[in-house]
Amino acid sequence: MSTMMKYTGGPSAEEQLQKQADAIRLQLTQGVSKPFQEVIDLSSGDIHSAGMKPITFVRQVVLAGCLCPDLLVSDILPLDVQQRAQKLLESCDGGSVGITEQLLNVSGAYAESRGMAYVQRSVAKFISARDDVPSSPAHIFIASGALRALTVVLKLLARGEGASKTGVLVPVPYPYSMPRVLERVGSVLIPYYLRENAGWRIEREGLHKALLTYNGHCWPQAIYISNPGNPTGHLQSRESIQEVIQFAAQENLFLLVDEVYQDTVCGVDSKFVSYKKVLAEMGPPYSHTVQLASIHSLSNGLMGECGLRAGYMELVNVDESVMLFAEALLCGDISTPITGQIALDVMADPPKLGDPSYCLYKQEMESRQNTLRHNMHRAAKFFNSLPEFYCPPVQSGVFIYPHLTFPPKALTHAQRRGVEAGLWYCERLLEEEGVCVGLSECVGEAVSHKSHPRSSWHLRLCVLIPPNTLEEVLSRLEAFHCRFIKEF
Repeated sequence: MSTMMKYTGGPSAEEQLQKQADAIRLQLTQGVSKPFQEVIDLSSGDIHSAGMKPITFVRQVVLAGCLCPDLLVSDILPLDVQQRAQKLLESCDGGSVGITEQLLNVSGAYAESRGMAYVQRSVAKFISARDDVPSSPAHIFIASGALRALTVVLKLLARGEGASKTGVLVPVPYPYSMPRVLERVGSVLIPYYLRENAGWRIEREGLHKALLTYNGHCWPQAIYISNPGNPTGHLQSRESIQEVIQFAAQENLFLLVDEVYQDTVCGVDSKFVSYKKVLAEMGPPYSHTVQLASIHSLSNGLMGECGLRAGYMELVNVDESVMLFAEALLCGDISTPITGQIALDVMADPPKLGDPSYCLYKQEMESRQNTLRHNMHRAAKFFNSLPEFYCPPVQSGVFIYPHLTFPPKALTHAQRRGVEAGLWYCERLLEEEGVCVGLSECVGEAVSHKSHPRSSWHLRLCVLIPPNTLEEVLSRLEAFHCRFIKEF
């Protein structure tokens, strides 16, 4: 692709669809007749809003024990919940999560800008156990979600104007929020294209091509990686990670690694391996020089606690003075909510074998993994049975990412209406069936040279939802798609 990719600043397809979904919900509350009774929104990874029940141990510790400490002197909560809540409250200034004096009868508390020291230690232990590589609490930064952590690092890297403006290599497809984040911090998005027919793997040739294309237009400073892939669901192999690290070292790029779906791996013989682990195993000079920010979140994956707002980043091989700047940027916001940090502690240090809550916790997490695995298979099989759709196997994440190729007649009709075919399709799906999905156009290397421009699009659907909800969605989608294909 020889043309520059630039965020235009207008409303994205995602934003237009969300605005339409909100309008339809309002109409339903006002009694407007629709062919459906509710809007089902699968465009985001908010699994609780889609009907998945929260993990009991998280809610018992955070929303029961820590917010209502009187429960800790009763027999209502399991013993390990009481003990965990008590430890976490003791680690808060004033012994409070900082709601109000009226609610808790104790003084409110703020956390340090890097996060609660207790939670930092829990996260460092989690990383050390996961990677078999030491992690220091001093290198852990707690933020109000993965996006906030990523934004902090991008702000640290942003500088210059014109040809000296910071550039960040970003995979296409990318998380829909990336263009706006880069625009906000004043950096240039340098796209490198992942090929669907190659399993979405990162190819070194594509990385070099991206740098060559943007040579003289900006100053490449970082490369953003999503592993497991969002929204594609691909999982990088150890060898692929090594190649990216070598490329980053060669080009002196900062590694920004989004690993928020690390607990969702469901592919056969697939296993998540972190960038930090591979970097450490590669040894010097890579393990001592390549700068890395590894990001994880409470909101994504199996935990799915979007409302509690917490995530972390670990900085590796980053100078102490730079980490101080990161802390200063975090100070610019209100501290990450204490409730979110407490839930993050539970994610990093769940109940262990022998604890009263272990069996239920294990049962609930395994149930989610089984639901995800079942729904991934069911949804992929469904889309592959529909004309003009193709859905490759998914290894991880909570989304499926089916490929839709529009018939020529439908493309012509969309062009005459002055709308993009993909957005038009999704708007009709939402209006006629009440199903809201994510959307992205196939661009660059993802499009066959034989394809008509703008003829291929991807839909994005979260499938970590109750199976009966999935069946309802698939039924509505099939009815709509059959009408659409018959029409065109």
